Amino acid sequence: MVSSRWTAAPPQGAVSLRRRGAVLERAILEAALDQLSTVGWNGLTMEGVAAGAQTGKAAVYRRWPSKEDLVVDALQAGLPRLDSAPDRGGVREDLLELCRQMRAAMYSRPGSALRSVLHECDTFTAERFHSVIVEGVVEPSVELIREVLRRGIERGEVRPDAVDPYVCDVIPAMMMYRSKVCGSEWEEGDLVEMIDRVMVPLVERRAE
Repeated sequence: MVSSRWTAAPPQGAVSLRRRGAVLERAILEAALDQLSTVGWNGLTMEGVAAGAQTGKAAVYRRWPSKEDLVVDALQAGLPRLDSAPDRGGVREDLLELCRQMRAAMYSRPGSALRSVLHECDTFTAERFHSVIVEGVVEPSVELIREVLRRGIERGEVRPDAVDPYVCDVIPAMMMYRSKVCGSEWEEGDLVEMIDRVMVPLVERRAE
């Protein structure tokens, strides 16, 4: 299941300019994502974020001393969370549904913003954002893949030694590589082919 790390902010007209605490912080993080979506990493400024959140620049700097700190928190807070492994009765269907959830995270507004940030910023700055992908998308995905494969082993569909670090890395590695390097949008047919031509042959239990 894919869920968001925050609840929707109140309608803009209902937001008080005297907001404090978590309500103000959420408005600032949302404004940072809006800036990333419209002007990108290079165009984002703390002043622009403050204006979008209808607050003062000092309120932003009190919480985030740099643009990098703010964007990391905005991306981490907004990325959809992969928090449960699908259980549709078979390893093929479970892996395919998990791929759909990963695609939803990658192409969500924060996911798209994160990928654009990685393309725009310099190598040193990009290192900070790689951890957002690893901790927010890759590591949770790998753990859910392990869970799906363990369940498949229990059902007799999957070979007992399939829960291997290299095997569990295949899906996120292919999705990240083809998205970043090849510009693949990962349509439904692409996901089906990856599962049927790569993952199922790789993990299925062979006749003895």
